[in-house]
Amino acid sequence: MRNEYFIALSAIMLPAGISAAETKRDTVSLKEVVVTAPLKTNPELIPLNVTQVTSAEIEESAESSLLPVLVNKVPGLFVTERGFAGYGVSGGSAGAVNIRGVGQGNKVLFMIDGQPQWAGVFGHSLADTYVANGVEKVEVVKGPSSLLYGSNAMGGSINIVTRTQKEDGLTGRARAMFGSYTTQKFALSSGYKKGKFSATLSGQLDRSNGYQKGSEFWLANEFAQLKYAISRNWNIAGMVELTQSHANNPGTIQDPLENMWTTISRGTGGIYIKNMYEKFDGGVQGYINWGRHNVDDGNAPGAAPRDYLFHSTDYNMGFTAYESFYLWDANTLSAGIDFQHWGGHIWNTNKEDESVRTSEAKHHVNEIAGYIMMQQGFFNDILNINGGVRLQHGSTYGNVWVPQAGLIIKPGYDSQIKASFSKGFRSPNIRELYLYQPANPDLKPEYMLNYEISYRQYFLSRRLMLGAAIFYIDGKNMIQTVRVDGRPHNVNTGKFHNKGFEIEAAYSILRNLQASGAWSYLHTDSDNLYSPKNKLNLELTYSPGQFSFTVEEMSIWGMKYGNPDGSSMNYSLLNLKAAYTLAGNVPVTLFVKGDNLTNKHYEIIYGCPMPGATVMGGVEVKF
Repeated sequence: MRNEYFIALSAIMLPAGISAAETKRDTVSLKEVVVTAPLKTNPELIPLNVTQVTSAEIEESAESSLLPVLVNKVPGLFVTERGFAGYGVSGGSAGAVNIRGVGQGNKVLFMIDGQPQWAGVFGHSLADTYVANGVEKVEVVKGPSSLLYGSNAMGGSINIVTRTQKEDGLTGRARAMFGSYTTQKFALSSGYKKGKFSATLSGQLDRSNGYQKGSEFWLANEFAQLKYAISRNWNIAGMVELTQSHANNPGTIQDPLENMWTTISRGTGGIYIKNMYEKFDGGVQGYINWGRHNVDDGNAPGAAPRDYLFHSTDYNMGFTAYESFYLWDANTLSAGIDFQHWGGHIWNTNKEDESVRTSEAKHHVNEIAGYIMMQQGFFNDILNINGGVRLQHGSTYGNVWVPQAGLIIKPGYDSQIKASFSKGFRSPNIRELYLYQPANPDLKPEYMLNYEISYRQYFLSRRLMLGAAIFYIDGKNMIQTVRVDGRPHNVNTGKFHNKGFEIEAAYSILRNLQASGAWSYLHTDSDNLYSPKNKLNLELTYSPGQFSFTVEEMSIWGMKYGNPDGSSMNYSLLNLKAAYTLAGNVPVTLFVKGDNLTNKHYEIIYGCPMPGATVMGGVEVKF
């Protein structure tokens, strides 16, 4: 069963550098769900709610980081921020991603072209490494993705698909931006294709003085990918991505810091071989990502600086082999095996004598898994039933079974209903197992059960789309620190229940006027931080001729943000973007964006006030 199907909100905004004539349309453009690199299964086998953020939306946002784009485009998703630029690592860092209230402690899996990305010691994702340059699209699965991807996909998965050169010859784009707080952002990407060979290269450099003293930030990112079509049925590809960053942290208003900084150097690389035949397709992928972090935890104003630096190195490597078989009409059988080896090394060094090491530790974990999933269509694909199971073995926790089941009903060409049950889990990380006083090597994985139903309907010759989803989440075995015999100890004791709904709409009012909106509601019985009870996103785009104007509004109500009195944060932000594309053989676009134009004062993390109104402007050239 290999027919295409479509979901979610339309891509309705004019990207910088693309003329209005290229994007005019009078119908809602549907988002095709295509999970790539690795294609572990036919995307139709995903009965969960999936949102795709397209390259057009990413480019039009004029953001250099992917995370702010996802907050604006994906209902039910929220990301913590602490300032104008950079997320950092270690104490006071931001960039935690929550989907439907699940995400703290690395419960949402990030991938680059299907390769899992997270630090091998502390288990967290590295928000500053997820840049917008050179990205083709981002696929967000809202709900457990553990059947296909295993641990850390408990609350969902985010797959960043890098750009591939499609046409013969050399193409590229360059962008430069300047704005508030002496911020500068530069990006360059290019691609080349000749016959069976293609290559893509990209680089990005960001720097900012920050809106507070002691919040300076810079980041550099480099990416390269090579692909070769061995034959009509086989192709091979390899990629490498490197990121270097430095972030200063001034602390909070209540507890300010001096000399608090982090530097990170991270890389990821992989190679895969794919096959595609009439009755089966799949491939084998090997990958590794690694990093080195150096941290000065800083000191209170007037206090003596700390006499040590913290260091860590980590790695996460493995391989996956997967194949889908089309055995008979309207049937797909997918199966695969995964192996992962991850771990790292931590230590402190004396600032005066770096040869003196303290608090040194090394650990690693192995995980191996196999999974199988089948989907069968009935009544000319009006009804599709899906089911699968994964068995994962970890060297520290033993076996975990991961079931998933669902169905997709298509009453007509313009409507779709999904219903699913799925389990997700997260393995305990090395810090929780072995490091510092609360450590417990006998910890078991956290897990949650997810139930959801979604409905999507199109009207007016597909110019209008309406969608809704409801969900219920039952979380158990959460790792928490409690007192055992008077001492702190990590144990599997926590639980939570989340429930809510999401409503989406997109309307192509005129050929050059589009509107969209999304409202997500979350009710939880736990004290989840940074999980808004209500999140509303509205957007209107008008593109007359060579101009483009986009107005965005985001409102947050009822978000716990760490205030000791337990109060919630409420705020609304108004953003505006404008672009003008110069006529000519080489498209040149001038653009400007203003964020928080009402100068709203708010905090996402307690004690870290966000900046007021900010402005960025720049130019993009395509060749």
